[in-house]
Amino acid sequence: MNHRDQLVAACDHQLRAGQFKDYTINGLQVEGREEVRRVMTGVTACQALLDEAVAWQADMVLVHHGYFWKNEPVAITGMKQKRIKTLMAHDMSLLAYHLPLDAHAELGNNAELARRLGWKVEGCLDGELGEGLLWSGRLVTPQPLAALAEQLSQTLQRQALVVEAPLAGPVERIAWCTGGAQDMITAAHEAGAQVFVSGEISERTTHLARELGIHYIAAGHHATERYGVQALGDWLASQFDVEHRFVDIDNPA
Repeated sequence: MNHRDQLVAACDHQLRAGQFKDYTINGLQVEGREEVRRVMTGVTACQALLDEAVAWQADMVLVHHGYFWKNEPVAITGMKQKRIKTLMAHDMSLLAYHLPLDAHAELGNNAELARRLGWKVEGCLDGELGEGLLWSGRLVTPQPLAALAEQLSQTLQRQALVVEAPLAGPVERIAWCTGGAQDMITAAHEAGAQVFVSGEISERTTHLARELGIHYIAAGHHATERYGVQALGDWLASQFDVEHRFVDIDNPA
């Protein structure tokens, strides 16, 4: 039997979850049945994903964005009550990993984004590779900014938003951090990157990019963070006798 706690312990160990100071609980957030045969993964534990899990008769839901975020209301009411009630009514566990899944050197969101785009990883600018969140590297072949943005748009199936800086010539040196990491643009510039890729953009990001002299590409928070949880789910299925299914709930953000 695949025991719930065995799967949780394996994920905790693989992602070194206890080493991260995060904004939420990493690991088991809602406890379901002990035996696990089916694991459904998704980016966010929204109601639509939970409904898919119920229909598929999943035993565990594994996500990047779970519940219990710092500074959110503690009371389990309204939308939160409905989500947690769905999990408990069907005896499904919820397992969530935030920063540990961004950072992991092989299964993480940053690693998977680089792999799918063919970027050469050279290191991490805010810690050891596998522990830090701001990654750096090079394109295999220097290319115009527009070509890089088009590659991102095609690969991620989401139109990238580009802020072009007064920087001539093709780009080669790149830095990236998936999700809502737009404010890392200054650190990326200081490290010598010609372009910084993340998920979201703020009003201030445009001015920072133009005045610092570094191109910025906002490729989508959801779009850049689809792949780590899929890789983790596949890894879990390779270690245990469980069936894994990823469901992509559409999100244009």
